[in-house]
Amino acid sequence: MARRRGPARTVDPTELGTYQQAVRRVLTHDLITATRPRPGVLDQVLCWADQMAEDLRSLFGYTLIATTAHVRLVRELDELDPTQRQVFSRKGRPFDRRRLAYLCLLLAAFQRSQIEISLGDLVRQFTPSANTIEGLGYDPTDSAHKAALVDAAHWLLDRGALHLSDGSLEAWARGYDQADALFDIDHEICEILFRPARPVQHLGSVTGLLSDAPGGQNRDRAAQRARRLLVEHPAVYYADLEPEVAAALRGKGVAEEVARVTGLKVERRAEGVLLADPAGNFTDRPFPGRGGAVTRVAGLLLAQIATLFEESWAALVHLEAPSCAREHEDLVRLVDAGLPHHGVVGELAWTGTGAHDPAEAPVGESVRMPLVERGRLEGMVADLFAEFGAASFTNAWQQDPHGLLDAALALLADLRLVRPVPGGVLVTPAALRYRNIQGALPEREDTGLLPLGPLAESDGAAGTGAPETDAAPDPAPHETEGSR
Repeated sequence: MARRRGPARTVDPTELGTYQQAVRRVLTHDLITATRPRPGVLDQVLCWADQMAEDLRSLFGYTLIATTAHVRLVRELDELDPTQRQVFSRKGRPFDRRRLAYLCLLLAAFQRSQIEISLGDLVRQFTPSANTIEGLGYDPTDSAHKAALVDAAHWLLDRGALHLSDGSLEAWARGYDQADALFDIDHEICEILFRPARPVQHLGSVTGLLSDAPGGQNRDRAAQRARRLLVEHPAVYYADLEPEVAAALRGKGVAEEVARVTGLKVERRAEGVLLADPAGNFTDRPFPGRGGAVTRVAGLLLAQIATLFEESWAALVHLEAPSCAREHEDLVRLVDAGLPHHGVVGELAWTGTGAHDPAEAPVGESVRMPLVERGRLEGMVADLFAEFGAASFTNAWQQDPHGLLDAALALLADLRLVRPVPGGVLVTPAALRYRNIQGALPEREDTGLLPLGPLAESDGAAGTGAPETDAAPDPAPHETEGSR
């Protein structure tokens, strides 16, 4: 039987680094155009388009769409991933349900015959559709509704689906007399931004958008799923995987193939595998790094948790981590609860429920993780406030240490460094990579204290880019942008 050729087979060794950088660009940006993420990147990627298309298809089952004007990677999804909400965000703030709904309705309002459209006309087409949806609606006198519409429009502007040729969105949002805006519509980009795996109007369950079920797959499919997990998650734990996928990941070759095509470093541990990027660029959530109070407190919490482990490991409670399959099932149930059922043609409906029922899928061994109780975490934040002073945590958090704790834990959960459970959090093995995180933050010359203040007011999620650290203790595990 003929063996599959290895990745990057036609790339000259002297150009391998350039090719790997192009692959990383495609994996970490939902859309690449002449100006996004910055001028010059599109040309760097397009020169490798043919080889990348072959490698991404054979390794991951992904489809690369490449034209002279844009590049987009269409992924295969194996599971629902709450962290992918960062793809739909503005200024670091993930979209809520209203903004996501408005974004879909705006795309639906564009007619193929239209070359340009004014904001006033767009709102007139959009409003009746929004008002027919129970619980959504659009009220032009409601500032929250207008702000949501502006964020959705900016998301399309940022990706080139719309081009502002005249006027101002902000002036319109502030209600200035006669304020309007005129947009040119790029229908080609609109089309590639919305490419569901199956017609969404005939879905009986969100699982219909996922790839084939993991259970009972052959070795090639299991290896492909393992490779996808490596580029989609910061760390992949054997205990979270089906036996076939875990076996593929434990063997030599699968992780090394991904490292070959991306230029990342394979790190194997008893618990699992991760791909590390010493440069810190292969991520949509740089961590650690100079950010707002939330990012810094999250890092300092990990340092305090590591100290707790060193001093009191034997006394800590260890709990069995919730099954990832069960968590996925709960998320599917939550999403499906909001699906409309009227208008679905039963004969055409694609449910996928049986193929993706987590209760039926084989899972790996159970794993126990150390619990850090909520009371201990609150005490850690109180110690930080006492050490650095409340004024170090910006006006948004000076009087709300528990709110700051919640935001920091949400960030760590997004990075899969902790897993929230009733009464506290379970700490994943990857979290201990940051045990010396204080060494990664610069010190004040006058006092030697960590620079927690003064800080910028914005504490939103960090954007794509390298973390600005001086001496990180270990290469941070990466986290790519989710499905694009």
